[in-house]
Amino acid sequence: MISRSRPSTGPGSPWDGEFARYFGERAHSLRSTAFLLCGDWHQAEDLTQAALLKLYLAWPRLSRHDALDAYARKVVLRTFLAEHRRSRWKRERLTDTPPELPAEATGSDQDMLVRQALAVLAPKQRAVLVLRYFEDLSVEETAQALGCSAGTVKSQASRGLATLRNRLGPHYALTFSATTEGR
Repeated sequence: MISRSRPSTGPGSPWDGEFARYFGERAHSLRSTAFLLCGDWHQAEDLTQAALLKLYLAWPRLSRHDALDAYARKVVLRTFLAEHRRSRWKRERLTDTPPELPAEATGSDQDMLVRQALAVLAPKQRAVLVLRYFEDLSVEETAQALGCSAGTVKSQASRGLATLRNRLGPHYALTFSATTEGR
């Protein structure tokens, strides 16, 4: 996907217009994927910006522009997983002031419950579920995006769905069973 030659990057580069068009068309979708991965719109925006910056820097070397969506999704996913690994080592500092209150959630109560349940999953399980059931990727496409085997995708999806069914209760267990039967 990436060729070895590297033209100079800078303002007014010949590919700026092409990247700007791609950005305009796909930024919202990538941000939605990032939100499903992390569960926070502000963090999703940061993930999307970091991923698009990486994509912009690699843009002149990209040889297959027909596969950009998969590549961009992989960059968002890897940025999320890398950030999560780094955050494990960060320490919280105690202060005498309360933290900021989160913005009001949008969407239905059911959507909010599902997002809260997704937030308790391990990052890899969350990534598998988002790619498989929200991005509608096949097992093979998900495995390729995550850099793992199809068996790992299947086992992570199974464990993640079991956790969601457990967490959300019997009403949602029927919903998830019906949704995932054909997959």
